[in-house]
Amino acid sequence: MLFLISLISFGAMHAAPNSFMGGELNPNMTPEHIAQLKAIYGLDKPLLIQYSDWIINLSQLNFGISFVSGKNVNEVILERIPVTLWMNSIALIVTFIVSLWMGIYSAMKVDKMTDTVIGQISLISFAMPSYYLALLLMMLFSVTLDWFPIAGLHSLEPPQGLGYYLDMMWHLCLPILVMVFVGIGSLVLYIRSLTLEILKSDYIYFAKARGIDEKKIIRYFILPNLLPPIVTMLGLSLPGVIGGSVILESMFGIEGMGQLFYLSAMSRDYPVIMGVLMMSAFLTLIGNQIADAVLLKLNPFVKR
Repeated sequence: MLFLISLISFGAMHAAPNSFMGGELNPNMTPEHIAQLKAIYGLDKPLLIQYSDWIINLSQLNFGISFVSGKNVNEVILERIPVTLWMNSIALIVTFIVSLWMGIYSAMKVDKMTDTVIGQISLISFAMPSYYLALLLMMLFSVTLDWFPIAGLHSLEPPQGLGYYLDMMWHLCLPILVMVFVGIGSLVLYIRSLTLEILKSDYIYFAKARGIDEKKIIRYFILPNLLPPIVTMLGLSLPGVIGGSVILESMFGIEGMGQLFYLSAMSRDYPVIMGVLMMSAFLTLIGNQIADAVLLKLNPFVKR
């Protein structure tokens, strides 16, 4: 699967119009300079040879050299990946916790005012573009109220002490809030639907007939049956931890993987783009395998 993904991505990358080595992005480059750069980066070879060389380097965990910075792509990614991992991991965990609570609570209060309010919030979240919500929050909390910084990742230097990391979390509050609100919409509706199906089961009626209270029903009957689909969705959400914040990182000026991918795409920095794509593809496949393993552990009757 990784081989097919790499083959399609590599072909699509080189089929895209314009290139870093052409005069479209840098009109000051002479044909001699272009030929020299292509020879340095191996772009003067046939496409099949380029792909073979890239696969050999990839097998050694070497993503190549960035056209823009001249650094090793591994170094560029390692510089950007920590903040993206922190931001997206926190947003993913909070999104699932909030969605799980709202979905179960909405199902337990079905056809009541609480269910209606949660349903409307979910629909607004589902339809809300992340960039539009980000602009609204920036205008309200950064420009009008001046509670949060409008962009960047740090206000304190040098990077040491607890205050430095608290300052970083302060800068990440708005991006994480946007990611959580936009992410809960479909998840809340999905969990609500699953919970309603569980509530129709015979063992729920028997539990209620025995006088078991609502909290124990949720803990011992609903949550265990919700775990398999939730684990599956968590596994599929794993790639978003790396590349799920392209727009927000660009808007908030956060130097993470999302902004790196966007800038690399704009400058046609092929090695960096392919490095990020392959890492996301690898995480997708690993996420599926982890989800299957956890599902097998939760339910041994699930066939491999």
